[in-house]
Amino acid sequence: MERLLPADPSRLGGYRLLGRLGAGGMGVVYVARGTAGELAAVKVIQPEFAQQAEFRARFRREADSARGVDSPWVVPVLGADTEGPAPWLATAFVPGPSLAEAVAECGPLPARVVRVLGKVLARALDAVHRAGLVHRDVKPGNVLLALDGPRLIDFGIARPTAAEETELTSDSMVVGTPGFLSPEQARALPVGPASDVFSLGCVLAYTATGRLPFGTGAADALLYRTVHDTPDLDGVEDVELRSLLARCLAKEPADRPEVGAIDAELLEDAPTGSIGWLPDPVVRMVADRSAAMLALPGIEPTEVPAASAPPRPGRRRVLALAAGGTALLAAGGGAALWAALRDNDRTAPGGSATGRAWTIGVQADLSGPLKAAGSAQERAARLAVEQFNAREDKAFTLTLRVLDDRGDPTRAQAVARRLTADSDVLAVLGPTGYASAQSAVEVYESAGLPLVTVSELSVSAVQSALLAKPKSYFRAAPLTAYSAFATVTALTTQGSRRPGLLVDRAGGITGMESVNVVHSATQAARIALYARVVPALAPDVSTVVADMLAHGVDGFFYTGTPERAAPLARALSARGFNGPRFLDTSSATPAFVSAAGPAGEGWQVLAPYIDPSAAAVRPFATAYRKRYGAAPGDWAAEAYDVTRLLADRLTARARSGTGTATGGSAPHRPSRAQVTAALGKSRFKGLVTTYTFDADHQLVTRQVQHYQVKDGRFVYAGPVGLSS
Repeated sequence: MERLLPADPSRLGGYRLLGRLGAGGMGVVYVARGTAGELAAVKVIQPEFAQQAEFRARFRREADSARGVDSPWVVPVLGADTEGPAPWLATAFVPGPSLAEAVAECGPLPARVVRVLGKVLARALDAVHRAGLVHRDVKPGNVLLALDGPRLIDFGIARPTAAEETELTSDSMVVGTPGFLSPEQARALPVGPASDVFSLGCVLAYTATGRLPFGTGAADALLYRTVHDTPDLDGVEDVELRSLLARCLAKEPADRPEVGAIDAELLEDAPTGSIGWLPDPVVRMVADRSAAMLALPGIEPTEVPAASAPPRPGRRRVLALAAGGTALLAAGGGAALWAALRDNDRTAPGGSATGRAWTIGVQADLSGPLKAAGSAQERAARLAVEQFNAREDKAFTLTLRVLDDRGDPTRAQAVARRLTADSDVLAVLGPTGYASAQSAVEVYESAGLPLVTVSELSVSAVQSALLAKPKSYFRAAPLTAYSAFATVTALTTQGSRRPGLLVDRAGGITGMESVNVVHSATQAARIALYARVVPALAPDVSTVVADMLAHGVDGFFYTGTPERAAPLARALSARGFNGPRFLDTSSATPAFVSAAGPAGEGWQVLAPYIDPSAAAVRPFATAYRKRYGAAPGDWAAEAYDVTRLLADRLTARARSGTGTATGGSAPHRPSRAQVTAALGKSRFKGLVTTYTFDADHQLVTRQVQHYQVKDGRFVYAGPVGLSS
């Protein structure tokens, strides 16, 4: 639980707010006490949603329906205000871990546990369906394990029905969590109770095997397998249970059993106020979590820190829409290539006063597809460490351990295991890109080793690797979703009234995140967006230009690859189009400028990285050029800042006296958990920005960086503020 922020209310209705449980796309969830002392989870909707008449009517209707959900296995609604300026909903607070956390920590659960869960969740869904609701997001993260049994949470409140959604295409937008959604959700079709049955089958299969029944990886691949492939139920040894799961996972809704039939078929007693049906490791986990959460203070006042963090952009809600949920397991793939890995360990001169090295790890792509960014970050980190060690007032000597993962997922996982196994490593900078992060994040999370990235900024990577909120993974630059949202604003600011979105599936999952954000932002602003989706195998994306212009498109936003963006630029230039034209970050590279030629002039990008020539980072650029004889590349300034941030946090812990003393006057060496906690409380003024993180360990920021092609290269135009 996080402390209340200065802008948070202290009371809502009869509930006194104690702290924050989390923040998402639609609003903030608080833990609170009612007038009788009972604990409640209070969800407050963001004002911009409350101002939409359609949204408020939908919230009112669904809140009324939710009050009618009557089941001991569904978290009950305690109260709501659907008419105030900030609508809110209060449900009973469940002080226990999620099923996702239990399986992640304890592994697959026994068949009897799966049957009990299936019976209880079938009854919970029956109550939801009888109230006229469809859950639409049944997943392990929405099943809480309490001392007196499991509970289903988040059942459709403030979620639009499928009929009310406006989709780009039947295959480009989904509502739900990839990996646990139904084929009809994957195809953006209307859903009914049978959709929840399919999701329940996915949850039970995951509980029994520890794997998603349709595998892991990019969302597009998951959606395809969900619609077309047979579920993987290997490891479900109970024949009857396996048969039931196979029927729940039938492709056609009519072929799936109803929840009442599932309840009847699972011949287990539902837990009656006990937890004995769970294995001992899970029981201990539930008991520990319950004890910790029930030890909440009676009333905790809103804290106004000495130096308040800057407020979040009011439109941060777009991040949840970009994510589409919190599902998927790690990409996995596990052969350990330790002996074959190139270990670029280079320790700083001199030794630590403690007798043990104080080491920052660097996991980077130094020889793969992202080697330019990875090498720039590695060099910047080395420069920051050298400057730190040159200080006379340093409390210890820093060393740097650098490992090259080559941008390969299997190698990235092995690199992560090497760094986490090195007890001298207290924090890691990296990885460089999506593929490495998706594979490595779970390793760092399991080891509790802080991992800070400056260039892997998708929402999907961490969500496809973890089923729970990240504990030690920090992203220290604006997420991709921020750039996409800012691009919508820039298009309209530059005069576009009918922006066109060209989605090239060759751009992969990070490109699709931008799609979701743009779609949501234009809907909220009532902008007449026209979108086209081009398959990855299409030979030339420019074939859709005539159609888009015929529909009155007067501004373009392309997401995809630099090589495939170039024909689009040439096609628009040939037609004399001179409206605003934007690329996503992954397409805005020298390769685009080279391939597009004169047609690339005027194209723009709103990127998360600052130009090394910017005045704000000039001292770093000068030192970098002196050290390496060349100008720094993209992401170098951010890596330099983050290395200094890590050194600052380690210094603060060393001088606080709360680490592990090693005798004499040696500095106190912090644990990895203490470093993680210190990062979470950061307020470090770097050259690029002031580094402070929100509850999800994302950088709190209010700007992205603007570039435009002039004279055959991307020229820095300065920062662009995010709309509030």
